Amino acid sequence: MTNTLFDALYQHGRANPDRRFALLPNARQLSYGDVEALSSRFATALVDLGVKPGDRVAVQVEKSIDALVLYLGTLRAGGVFLPLNTAYTPAEIDYFLTDAGPTVFVADPKRKDALTPIAKTAGATIVTLGADGTGSLANAVAAAGPGFDSVARAPEDLAAILYTSGTTGRSKGAMLNHANLLSNAEVLCETWGFTAKDELLHALPIFHTHGLFVASNTVMIAGAGLIFLPKFDPDAVFHHLPQATTMMGVPTFYTRLLADDRLNKESTAHMRLFTSGSAPLLAETHKAFEARTGQRILERYGMTETNMNTSNPYDGERRAGTVGFPLTGTDLRIADPDSGKLLPQGEIGVIEVKGPNVFAGYWQMPEKTASEFRADGFFITGDLGFIDQDGYVTIVGRGKDLVITGGYNVYPKEVELAIDALDGVVESAVIGVPHKDFGEGVVGCVVASKPLEEDAVIAALTAKLARFKQPKRIVFVDELPRNTMGKVQKNILRETYKDLLGG
Repeated sequence: MTNTLFDALYQHGRANPDRRFALLPNARQLSYGDVEALSSRFATALVDLGVKPGDRVAVQVEKSIDALVLYLGTLRAGGVFLPLNTAYTPAEIDYFLTDAGPTVFVADPKRKDALTPIAKTAGATIVTLGADGTGSLANAVAAAGPGFDSVARAPEDLAAILYTSGTTGRSKGAMLNHANLLSNAEVLCETWGFTAKDELLHALPIFHTHGLFVASNTVMIAGAGLIFLPKFDPDAVFHHLPQATTMMGVPTFYTRLLADDRLNKESTAHMRLFTSGSAPLLAETHKAFEARTGQRILERYGMTETNMNTSNPYDGERRAGTVGFPLTGTDLRIADPDSGKLLPQGEIGVIEVKGPNVFAGYWQMPEKTASEFRADGFFITGDLGFIDQDGYVTIVGRGKDLVITGGYNVYPKEVELAIDALDGVVESAVIGVPHKDFGEGVVGCVVASKPLEEDAVIAALTAKLARFKQPKRIVFVDELPRNTMGKVQKNILRETYKDLLGG
């Protein structure tokens, strides 16, 4: 490949420049021709700011179509796009800028004063871009001349760096090259049947792999369109739903839609596909959505370091509670976390993957990178799961969430399923906390829809779970702590209840 990822993704757009690329809430539209012209201006502005091939462009701005085109312009300039969660504090931004060493940092105009000293210390030029199209970068883009020849890049050249959540220790920058992102977009386009006729309802953030790569790259390579919402809002979703053919979401989206009377077979009859990812989708949600709409949500599995690894079939049985089969070109296996020995079908172990979608390593962490790969090139995901007799992959949790009590392994997912099945339980999260006798003890954190007694919940589990798996305590909470993509933050729960069992 001698062009950028943008040029590869833009092939359909080049052939049909009048095709609408994005419909915005204010009824503004962007055609593929507009995307080409605007991304050209962004690339010119970045080069004028000193961005050279391989330089990082860090971005912490609110979601907007300009922010998405900034990603494309960065690719065209030969830069490396580095999106940052809008919730990160200045102290957190300090770490990311110091670690990544970007040439340019694009910030929200409202945050410029707080972030300018941090950018200066990191050696980055700070410019601004507002969701309303204002800011110093927006001004530079408007003044840039038309026409930009995309900087030639090779498949192994970096296209983006995405920092992992850093729930344990230092956040790591996952390096994704042009081949990683292009190969995944091509496979997802084919796997999920995307064509130029599709309109994707896009309500995801674009600082995350789901909204930025899975949604946007897949749409572009198909020559399809986006209905581009600034955030998930049920009223906006139902307003635009008639214009859509497909939607990508996180489990929270679907639980909120299920709480709305407007969700029914009539309102979704024209939709061909709903997908869910970024956090586990409860089987209960899957079944409730099908009962209301007649549609089965397609759940898939990916991560920052690999993009998408597996998917339930587009044509075929979409099994609730599973993440389907490995994608074309991706090898997946289950191994013993410590020895790396391959485990037989049905046994729980760590999921390992290998393929063109797997990242190039962690930014400036060669030793950490080496420790996360087996000698034969398989990446150790840290997710625990198994493959059933029909080949479906099921994830039971993260390796760091495994509870070891009295020498026995307890997989939180198994206990959570038993708790969630009890009347009055909305959802649960199972953690391990220090215990003076057993090392760790099982604790269930429960969100309930009606008053429940701790002893009654524990008693209800005695016939369902072996004694060592049974929670020693149940705590009731109003809600479970989640990150912006809907994942339960068990590290927060572990810290909150670390003294509960007197360990």
